[in-house]
Amino acid sequence: MRTSLLRLSVLVAFVSLTLSAAAQSTYYLALGDSLAIGIQPSQKGDVPTNQGYADDLYLAFRGRIPGLRLTKLGCSGETTVTMLDGGVCTYSQGSQVAEAVAFIETHHVSLITIDIGANDIDHCVSLSGIDTGCIETAVANVSTYLPKILAALRASAGSTPIVAMNYYDPFVAAWILGSAGQTLAKATVEATDDFNKLLGGVYEVFSVPVADVADAFQTNNFTLVPFINLPVNVIVTLTWTWMGAPAPLGPDVHPNAVGYAVIAGSFAQTITSQTRP
Repeated sequence: MRTSLLRLSVLVAFVSLTLSAAAQSTYYLALGDSLAIGIQPSQKGDVPTNQGYADDLYLAFRGRIPGLRLTKLGCSGETTVTMLDGGVCTYSQGSQVAEAVAFIETHHVSLITIDIGANDIDHCVSLSGIDTGCIETAVANVSTYLPKILAALRASAGSTPIVAMNYYDPFVAAWILGSAGQTLAKATVEATDDFNKLLGGVYEVFSVPVADVADAFQTNNFTLVPFINLPVNVIVTLTWTWMGAPAPLGPDVHPNAVGYAVIAGSFAQTITSQTRP
């Protein structure tokens, strides 16, 4: 009898501890494209890593938020269209947005980050130039779908902080290809500026602060560095992304571990500035 009571007491204590731990768990939900899951190139192609900005941001905040856990729902190749409608990655709810809404409604979420839009526009750039018709389509899609994405997230998240980011320009690396590459690099920076303004305008409507990753990557800084004879933005891109890596790892638009850490720093600065009294 005593043995049975002892086992029952231990079971009750275990269940109580488990329920208490579950009640204290809270989540950082990372949404978006390949950057949200830390994609980097490997000998076998692009793969998710634990060196993405979401991983770095989680490490930075888990000491400040008791019970914090990280859930990454990002999808490599995701556009604003597919994030809402599905079609690239497989989700039980049909799309990343639907999956995110279901997760938010069934878990305690303390923070949501999002990066989306790069795959809408990146394929518009090639060594032959910028496809303006493609850019127009990308702008139309982002203008239509990003508000729907944010509306769905805000409706389910309520007052939970949602923080977004703008984009650096990986194609500025074309500068090293000579005069034609330098012309292309300048043109892609202009296109990136315009695209980031579009993203910023949409995020502002939904009161979503934006981490200025473009500024962190010195995207507009064409100042030549003495002796190296390359602009600051080109050096940063070649140093913090895989654009300057030899095949089969490069050229690749994704950040390396250092680049992801810089992005995480931009997010952290934005989040901190929003929570200051």
